[in-house]
Amino acid sequence: MSAPAAIEVTDLSKRYGAVTAVASLSFALEGGQVLGLLGGNGAGKTTTLAMLMGLLLPTTGTIRVLGEDLLRHRYRVLAQINFSSPYVDLPHRLTVYQNLRVYAGLYGVPDSRMRIRELARDLDLEGLLDRPYGRLSAGQRTRASLAKALINRPRLLLLDEPTASLDPDTADRLRSYLRDYQKASGAAVVLASHNMPEVERLCDDVIMLRHGQIFDRGRPADLIAKYGRETLEEVFLDMARGRDQL
Repeated sequence: MSAPAAIEVTDLSKRYGAVTAVASLSFALEGGQVLGLLGGNGAGKTTTLAMLMGLLLPTTGTIRVLGEDLLRHRYRVLAQINFSSPYVDLPHRLTVYQNLRVYAGLYGVPDSRMRIRELARDLDLEGLLDRPYGRLSAGQRTRASLAKALINRPRLLLLDEPTASLDPDTADRLRSYLRDYQKASGAAVVLASHNMPEVERLCDDVIMLRHGQIFDRGRPADLIAKYGRETLEEVFLDMARGRDQL
């Protein structure tokens, strides 16, 4: 039997009173693929990620993650999911090492000390392990948060602006690391980003959101060709500025 899709979303909606943040969203993502979520501020990217993590309950619709109904049996799959966002801090008073030990314990990571050493080497955190998280720069916090997201070797990795606040060299090395991890592990990745070159480089498929709905979907190269543009950023700008006929 074939493995279940990493994510299956059907008619997913989220409303706050009269405001609809996400409307009738449906898509699937197979293991080993990277899906980009694109859209301007308020397009529904963060709300969608929060529902995929089980942090928000949808108003309507269903979510299946790794073959399980997330709304009914989320504890069967939470240990295989993780996420990173520069907008969600780790405890400031704990050191980087202490934070990673706490999350390793929560996820039941075997030999957590070795896993932390491995991540510290790969993400250039070795000199920061004993420093309180609250004393890190924005870029250092981004790398520490990503280490947290990878601590359990997740089968589904949700990333919100994973290279925000990083200098170009560090961001480039981090993208290469993420791609290598994804290919080696076969993990599915959902990436929300405003960095269009990053999306072109990392994503196999892209969903473009506008006003909480799917505006279009396809491979980055196919979308660029479809709309007669040179880059995905040009396609994104046309969408964000409300040009339906590109």
